[in-house]
Amino acid sequence: MKEIVEYTDYRKFIQDYYDERKRSSAFTWRDFAQKAGFTSPIYLKYVCEGKKNLSVGAAGSVAAAMGLAGFEQTYFVLMVSYAHAKDDKTKRAAFEERCALAHAHKVRVLGNEEFDYFKSWKNPVIRELAAHMPGAKPLEIARACKPKISAAEVSETLSFLVRAKLLKKDRSGNYEQTDKSISIGSVDAVPVAARDMQRQMGELAVKALDLPLSERDMSGLTMGLTHRAYEKIRKEIADFRRRIVAIAGEDDETEQVYRLNLQLFPLSERLGDYSANPTSGHQVEDVNEKK
Repeated sequence: MKEIVEYTDYRKFIQDYYDERKRSSAFTWRDFAQKAGFTSPIYLKYVCEGKKNLSVGAAGSVAAAMGLAGFEQTYFVLMVSYAHAKDDKTKRAAFEERCALAHAHKVRVLGNEEFDYFKSWKNPVIRELAAHMPGAKPLEIARACKPKISAAEVSETLSFLVRAKLLKKDRSGNYEQTDKSISIGSVDAVPVAARDMQRQMGELAVKALDLPLSERDMSGLTMGLTHRAYEKIRKEIADFRRRIVAIAGEDDETEQVYRLNLQLFPLSERLGDYSANPTSGHQVEDVNEKK
């Protein structure tokens, strides 16, 4: 069984513990539940299947039943706290506390670097600029950013990107990208951090409205949709996004760093029986500035 810090899902950890015990003994879900203090013999089985949630209050008892103590027991409880946090702020706090706990015990939490990467818009921007400004000093990179940031912020960001293996230095001291592109993977903490970046990028997009039309392209649609149409549009956006990534990767050179925001979100509650117009799903308001 893997070390606990290699897990991000407490349900998966419990299931793996049970499977390992089961392979080497007559261990049952009933035995497990009794040892953890539950009256239902299948409660923990339902937890692993996602049919029940493990409360933070009961997490310590389950950890003890699995033989966890000290740092590992606290880490397990924090995994449960993260999984059932009600908002992003609480999730971030639980994840960062988990990382700090692991760091204090000189172990690495899976997803820590990925989480940090998506916390700030500076990381992807400087990752692009540094790789395409050979020989540039932090101050020069800072001056190339929109909005402007300090040379100290650039230096700090470059150090993080190298440490996270998202940039590397060649023999001449110039920065190279370790991968052509980065996407959100399966690490459960990343979407929480990515929402922070989406908010930051959204704020930058609002400020970009003041740029000349020759330097930016913004348009919008307001549509009445069915769930079927919504799913088809989501797939179309995903396909479009992949084509954009392919186009961007065709050239080795970069002249300017751009951000493309793709946003599809509801502007009303579900109408249900209130929708009396059978053709409402086809009505579209298109807002597109002409150059």
